[in-house]
Amino acid sequence: MSERLVYISGEFYPESEAKISVFDSAVMLGDTATESTRTFLQRPFKLREHVRRLFLSLKIMRLDPEVSPDEMERVSLEVMERNLPAYGDEDLWIVHNISRGAYPPSGDQSTKRLPTVIIHTAPMNLDYWAEFYVRGCHAVTPMSRMMPAQSLDPKIKNRSRMAYTLAELETKLVDPRAQGIILDTDGFLAENKGGNFFLVQDGVLKTPPTWQALAGVTRQTTIDIARDKGIAVEITPLQPYDVYTADEAFFTSTPYCIMPATQFNGLPVGDGKVGPLTRRLLEGWSELAGFDIVDKAVRNLQPPLRDELLAAR
Repeated sequence: MSERLVYISGEFYPESEAKISVFDSAVMLGDTATESTRTFLQRPFKLREHVRRLFLSLKIMRLDPEVSPDEMERVSLEVMERNLPAYGDEDLWIVHNISRGAYPPSGDQSTKRLPTVIIHTAPMNLDYWAEFYVRGCHAVTPMSRMMPAQSLDPKIKNRSRMAYTLAELETKLVDPRAQGIILDTDGFLAENKGGNFFLVQDGVLKTPPTWQALAGVTRQTTIDIARDKGIAVEITPLQPYDVYTADEAFFTSTPYCIMPATQFNGLPVGDGKVGPLTRRLLEGWSELAGFDIVDKAVRNLQPPLRDELLAAR
């Protein structure tokens, strides 16, 4: 197969020919529900849960995709199967974007239109994050705050990402490779631009509630792994003080599963190294995946960084 295929509203197109209207609400308004599912050993991980969350977002958005959840899942698997030859033995994303469809720029937004349903795949490249598995990343709180849930509930996963983009740009002003933890308007930890945040204090795993953060599938899976391993979990509001004084901290998100954080706003988290509980949870993720997540990500890097990280594990 010369190039990957993209599914758009009932038809398959080569990537280079996949197009939507310039008047689509995805372009005009960022009016789009979205989901991203990864594979492990080319098998989708919790695709059904991602599709379920997609349909919850669509319901609240009053957006009818005109297909059932079962049909969405079936087509998603077909897109993946058709594109697998393009990936060799590597893993991939399955990405959903569903918008309200095209309408005249000054038209009535309540007018019935055919929805735009896009499903495509993309390489699961972890090169950017691989070093953080071993050395941890620098977590930084940007100046911008989380959009209040009273304005847009973060449990509605959408493509209106300007607030997250600005926050991430502010984070990079502090450290070009830093990862942002966005605070809400009351100063509590909310979420990362693409995931959730956890910390460890006195052997207890803590994470913010979902009233001001995405109800992440990876977040819930991490909680499940922790409980299976006998680790106490507490869902509680958290402040920056709690991160400064934590023993360990990490982000969770679909691509990397767990990304350790060993600095917070310039100060070390705990002893400044990836902690033992974080390592146990990464091992739990590797058990689910069927391979060593950290080892595979690191071995995909080029020397000398690859060899340095392998020696440091």
